Amino acid sequence: MNKADLVNSVHEKIGGTKVQAEEVIETIINDIVNTLKKGGEVSIAGLGIFSTKQRAARTARNPRTGATVDVPAMRVPKFRAAKALKDAVK
Repeated sequence: MNKADLVNSVHEKIGGTKVQAEEVIETIINDIVNTLKKGGEVSIAGLGIFSTKQRAARTARNPRTGATVDVPAMRVPKFRAAKALKDAVK
């Protein structure tokens, strides 16, 4: 399933136009992204928790040349699935 499939699903459920359904999906995605950018956490009951974690700086190796590369510390997105989602997928 991709974003267009989600838009079609929302459009079928709530009616209106596909443009309105796309705006709903865009708003949800943008709100999740903006909250994560601020370092917050988004918890959706039955689905899971979107959060960020700090990844430490490290030294990596380029597999093609063998040269070492310094990778800076960075924040990365993280998702923890809710128990209901885990049980539904089993």
